[in-house]
Amino acid sequence: MNVIIVGAGLSGLTAAISLRKAGHSVTIYERSSMVNEIGAAINVPPNVNRFLLPWGLDPVKARFCEARGMCFNDFETLEALPVARVDFSRNKELFGASAYYAHRVDLHSALKDLAIGARQGRRVQILGGLEVVGFNTKDPSIILKDGTIKKADLVIAADGVHSIGVEYVLGRKHRPQAPGTGCNVNMAYRFLIPRAEVDSDPETKFFTEGVDFLGARVWADYKGRKRLISYPCRNYEVLNFAALIYDEDVLIDAETTREDWLAPVHTSEVLAKYSNFHPGLLAVMSKATEVKRWPLLYRPPIPTWHKDGLVLAGDAAHPMLPNHAQGGSQAIEDGLVLGLVMAGLSSTTTTSLPEKIRERLQIYESIRRNRASAMQIMSNYGYDEDIPPEMEEYLEGVPIPTTAAQLIELQYAPDVVKRTVETMTAFDSSWKLPDGFFEGA
Repeated sequence: MNVIIVGAGLSGLTAAISLRKAGHSVTIYERSSMVNEIGAAINVPPNVNRFLLPWGLDPVKARFCEARGMCFNDFETLEALPVARVDFSRNKELFGASAYYAHRVDLHSALKDLAIGARQGRRVQILGGLEVVGFNTKDPSIILKDGTIKKADLVIAADGVHSIGVEYVLGRKHRPQAPGTGCNVNMAYRFLIPRAEVDSDPETKFFTEGVDFLGARVWADYKGRKRLISYPCRNYEVLNFAALIYDEDVLIDAETTREDWLAPVHTSEVLAKYSNFHPGLLAVMSKATEVKRWPLLYRPPIPTWHKDGLVLAGDAAHPMLPNHAQGGSQAIEDGLVLGLVMAGLSSTTTTSLPEKIRERLQIYESIRRNRASAMQIMSNYGYDEDIPPEMEEYLEGVPIPTTAAQLIELQYAPDVVKRTVETMTAFDSSWKLPDGFFEGA
C-alpha cells in the first residue's frame, strides 16, 4: 500500500517504521524544515522499549540514561517524602525492559534513522517544509498549502495537539483546551543544565550526589500548585528540568495559542515563580541559560479515531498533560499498532482495499483508544494525587489505581504487541507477523 503520514513526530515516525516493516510504501509530510534541534528530555518507558530495542534502537548509541526510580522531596527542606517512591531496579524482571531518560532530539534521531536507514523494507521518504491544510477522508488524500493534492491508500494524521485531521474525523472543530482549575498545572518551564556546571560549584554539587540523582526527582508545593521535576539525559551529562505550575495570572486562549518550543523567557521569571523553594534548588535553577515556557493544552477523550481512509495517531488523537510522562510512549504505541494491523494488505492484490482498510482501522481503534484515553485522564493528576472515577470507563475491567506502584503497572505492564497479534489472529486466522518484523539492523 501507499501510505501518507502527516507529521514527523514520535507517532508519525513510529508508524512509518512499523508500516515499512510490514511492507508498505510510506511518505511523511512535515510542516517544519526539521533543521533545528529543539525540545528537552523525555521518558522512554518499558512499554515501548520492549519493541523499540528489538527494532534496532540502541540506547547506548542514543545516549539514553537508564532510569533508576522516582522520589518526592520537600520543596523547602529537600527531605525525602514518604509518598510515591518507586524503585525501577526490577523493571526488566517485571515489565520485560528498562526505562530510560533521553533527550527528545536523540530519541527522534534514532527513530528517524530506523525509518530512512538501509534496513528491511522500502525507506521512508520524509518531506519537510510542507504544510498540510486539509484532508479528504473518502478519497484518502491531503491538501498542501499551495493547493497540491496528494493521494494514498491510507492517510495518517499525526499532526499534534493542534490537529487539523481530528476535525475531519469528527466532522466538527475540536480544539485543544487549557487545563481547568481541577488540574494541578497549566504552564511548563523547561530547561537543560550541563551537569559539569552543577558539579563544579560547591553551592550546587549536592544536587548530583547520591543514588536519587539517577532517577526522577519531584519537589512539589501543593498549596502553591507548582512542582519541579528533574532527571538526567545524554549519558548523565545533562540535567533536564520541568517546572510545572498552575499560573492563575495567565489566561490561555487555546483557540489561538500554539506551543512554541523556541520561545524563550529570562531565567529570572522562573526563579521568581519558585522563590519559596529551597535556596539550593534556586542556585541550581539559576544556572539555566535558556529557559523555554509554553502553555499546557489537552483534549478530553474522543469517541472515534478514524473516518474512511483517514486515521489519527499520537497527540492528534489523545494529547495529555505531562504528569506521568506517557504522551510520547502512547504515541509510539499507536505507530507500532498501525503497522501491525495493516500487515498483509496490498494495493495490487487485495480486493476491496478501502473496505479492508476500514476494518483494520476499527481494530486499531479497539486496541488503542481505551488505553490511551485512560492515560489521558490519569495524566491530569500526579502520582501523589487521587485519580477520578471517570477513568474507570476506559480501564476494561481493571480497578482504578490508588498507589504509585499500581499506576506504574498500568502504564508499563500492558503488552501492546501481544494484544495486537492476538486480536489480528482472532480476526483473520491467516494473518501473521511480517517476517523479520522484530529484527533490527
